[in-house]
Amino acid sequence: MNLSNGEEQLMNLIWLKGKAFMKDLLESFPEPKPAATTVATLLKRLSDKGAIGYTVYGNSREYYPLIQKKAYFSTKVNELVKNFFNDSPSQFASFFTQETDMSQKELESLKKIIEDQIKNKIV
Repeated sequence: MNLSNGEEQLMNLIWLKGKAFMKDLLESFPEPKPAATTVATLLKRLSDKGAIGYTVYGNSREYYPLIQKKAYFSTKVNELVKNFFNDSPSQFASFFTQETDMSQKELESLKKIIEDQIKNKIV
């Protein structure tokens, strides 16, 4: 599932809140806030794509995610690795560690995560 930047921004708010009415989502946007019609359009698109569902309460709809944030971003990272790093997680990791301003402490933490994953694969 491909989401536009605006759709991703709105999904992040929905994931954060769990469930929300449109007015709550509008209030959560940083300034300058988008128009209500823009948010309504994004909600319709997300619903059409199967990313969100809603429960109707009179004239209002309470929106909730149908896809999990972790699953969505896992797919996006895998696409990134495939499209920009020759489908090589090692190339991605090399780029990530070299091109981001990671401290020694952060690199040590990443090393521990990798070592733990290696241990889990062996078992």
